[in-house]
Amino acid sequence: MTYLYSLIFIILLSSALPVMAQPEQPKQAKKPAHPDNLIPLPEIPELPKELADPPPLPPDIQSDPELETQVTIIKRGEDTIEEHRINGELMMIKVIPRIGPPYYLKKNISRGAHTHPGDAGIDVSPPMWQFMRF
Repeated sequence: MTYLYSLIFIILLSSALPVMAQPEQPKQAKKPAHPDNLIPLPEIPELPKELADPPPLPPDIQSDPELETQVTIIKRGEDTIEEHRINGELMMIKVIPRIGPPYYLKKNISRGAHTHPGDAGIDVSPPMWQFMRF
């Protein structure tokens, strides 16, 4: 049985030797992958003069100081409270606790007709935390 395996090994080895002994042929340059009938793109025409110049900038707009947000920062112990007011009216409070993420209390401007303006806490939305920022 070992004689048979030896014979098969010698036959396979003798058939592989001529393939390995062939000289290496130089590699031919590969043909480009694009077809031969391509047409070049035309030149880009120049823009007319009125389109070549950038448009004029808008005039400077003066900001109204009454419409800008006024922020008041209050320290209470290790917590920080930021009050955001527009035209003197409190619109939002940002509470930055010593431990934990900051949360926001905003003025509820969309009160329904079924609420009473005298009820406590009607004008304030529930606390809101910021999960993602873009």
